Amino acid sequence: MRPLNVALLQMTPCGDDPEANLSKGEAFCRRARDAGADIALFPEMWSVGYTFFDRAEPGARERWQSQAVGPDDPFVKHFRGLAAELNMAIALTYLERWPGAPRNSVSLIDRRGEVSMTYAKVHTCDFDAEALLTPGDEFRVCTLDTASGGVRVGAMICYDREFPESARVLMLRGAEIILTPNACTLDPNRTGQFRARAYENMVGVAMTNYAAPRNNGHSVAFDAVAYTEPHADGSDGEARDTLIVEAGEREGIYLAPFDLGELRAYRERETWGNAYRRPRCYAPLVSPDVQEPFVRKDARR
Repeated sequence: MRPLNVALLQMTPCGDDPEANLSKGEAFCRRARDAGADIALFPEMWSVGYTFFDRAEPGARERWQSQAVGPDDPFVKHFRGLAAELNMAIALTYLERWPGAPRNSVSLIDRRGEVSMTYAKVHTCDFDAEALLTPGDEFRVCTLDTASGGVRVGAMICYDREFPESARVLMLRGAEIILTPNACTLDPNRTGQFRARAYENMVGVAMTNYAAPRNNGHSVAFDAVAYTEPHADGSDGEARDTLIVEAGEREGIYLAPFDLGELRAYRERETWGNAYRRPRCYAPLVSPDVQEPFVRKDARR
């Protein structure tokens, strides 16, 4: 089975200009396809370059909300046409128009130009500007048709990955690969956390961040295959580095190849994921109660 190639589109945005971001995004998608990508992954909320507004400026919020787009708007339709032209899936991120307040969303467009799934960020950063967004209400997984056959793909966005429940739910819903648009500084702690999501759920993970100076780049992808096959004598296999690719700070296209055959064989034989879980003991995980020192008045439940 040929590898599944995910292109991490590490870019700086053209401010909050959707038309300029569309043009730049298209150029990067074309370069990604020339490099052999099956999926092109944008950084978070690309349509407006992950920008918000000055709350003290009259009318600023209304102007910002007017930049939100829906699934039938030209911004999304353009990339649907591009995906079909390039025969390449595109994980397109944008400020999504929504009743009340916009959402921070990613639409996974398949290589025929059809939207396979739209996911809205569940864990909005309510301690910051994202309190102005409508949070998503579920984690979604779809079967994406690729040149490697059908692949179960899920998505989480930036702050979502800091909650182990996000990747866990996606794994339970069958995800083999998790795509993660991002817009924050990626330091070793966050990168290590992301590696752990792959390891504990036996899923491949790919994250695209903004290049410097917007953020600090370091887009990254990890394989799930943490150990080689057991030896012929029955002893454990050898530990291996699951890092596939990590970018520097500059703009660029970084290709992350996932060996789906190896991933699936690993999931069949190893002990993590959903193999030995004991859900009957996990009731506190879904309790809405919050105790000190974790009480935050601005948190939405």
